[in-house]
Amino acid sequence: MSAASTPKDLPEKMPDKLSAVQAGFLDNACLKRLFAEIGASGGEVRVNGGAVRNALLGEPVNEVDLSTTLDPDAVTDCLEAAGIKVVATGKEHGTVTAICDGSGYEITTLRRDVVTDGRRAVVAFGTDWHEDALRRDLTMNALYCDGEGRLFDPLGGYDDLRERRVRFIGKAEERIGEDYLRILRFFRFFAWYGGGRPDADGLKACTRLKSNIARLSVERIWMELKKLLNAPDPSRAILWMRTTGVLGEVLPESLKWGTDSFPAMIALEADLALAGDPLLRLMTIIPPRAEPVSGFGKRLKLSLKERERLANWVEAVEPLPDASEPEFAKLLYMSDRQAVLDRLMVAMARILTYERDEQVRDKQVDALKQLHALAGNWQRPSFPISGSDLIAAGFSPGPQMGRVLGMLEHAWLESGFSLSHDALMQRARDGVE
Repeated sequence: MSAASTPKDLPEKMPDKLSAVQAGFLDNACLKRLFAEIGASGGEVRVNGGAVRNALLGEPVNEVDLSTTLDPDAVTDCLEAAGIKVVATGKEHGTVTAICDGSGYEITTLRRDVVTDGRRAVVAFGTDWHEDALRRDLTMNALYCDGEGRLFDPLGGYDDLRERRVRFIGKAEERIGEDYLRILRFFRFFAWYGGGRPDADGLKACTRLKSNIARLSVERIWMELKKLLNAPDPSRAILWMRTTGVLGEVLPESLKWGTDSFPAMIALEADLALAGDPLLRLMTIIPPRAEPVSGFGKRLKLSLKERERLANWVEAVEPLPDASEPEFAKLLYMSDRQAVLDRLMVAMARILTYERDEQVRDKQVDALKQLHALAGNWQRPSFPISGSDLIAAGFSPGPQMGRVLGMLEHAWLESGFSLSHDALMQRARDGVE
């Protein structure tokens, strides 16, 4: 959510319908077709949740989910009869996905929970919009609009959105008991949309039930944590997660490390005009040591790319503020460039947090900013000698030739990458003297 479009900018009274600009996403031809086909079959259909919330806030609507009074079989029959492909992505829970022009639209029958165990639910289908809203997690996610943009707010979600109040529907403990991931969703939505202090009832419920997070799949936990870390400024959410002990449940690696540098990292990203980076932000709250970082990656099943970035960050040497450009260039050449950039950012956030001498702090951070700029624009030079060059000069393939190549590359590095191909070949012929 952009700083220029905050919930408190919303009109005091909810409008009857979305404005023409807000309702722009409803002009999508596929969406219009879905509304028309389901309506022609006697069903009522509305957009639900995040798309309506984002439209009200003037934020991009990237995903549109629909709710309907038709049951999943009826939805499937009417859409397939119209030539629209339908996939039964969660039919037992009332959800099918319509595929139109390469895009997927989840369509879920109105429902109520019959049995829940904190991870999954058995549902009964219905036609009551108010009852359907009651089974959602947060009031701001229980907003609907029809195909004309007319708004429906059965539970007062608009007022909460306007007041930046992230609030569970009904009793917080009951909502969390239906799906323990809602603990993390509470803090994630607070990071994106919340203001002031988190809702007291929600905070108490999350604190009491936090141990149940361990019952969730690790993939769901990491996906939710990553969304939270991607908020424009999740500092207050992270602080409250730590205060309540929720952060320790999700990220025990942070317990003996702390979150003090987290706000400085957010400020630093803004100062350098960098996009919010969940992994970089994570690096401020976990220790840069191989064992905890590797354990975290395996435990939450991070992607190979994510694990590699964290591992490279751990292995990289942290540049010193007084490093000369030639020294820094050698470090960049011998390291993963992203890992060096990550080390620089974490170092600056740490200095901004803990260095009390203002002159020392400013001098060190300015120096590291210059190195960061150099690394951002740095192009890795190509070593001008290859094994084929040495073979052509009479060297035999094998360990000895490998050692010669290594010594030549070292000499080239020490020269500031200035030694030419011919000069290096001459050294090789002279025995790398």
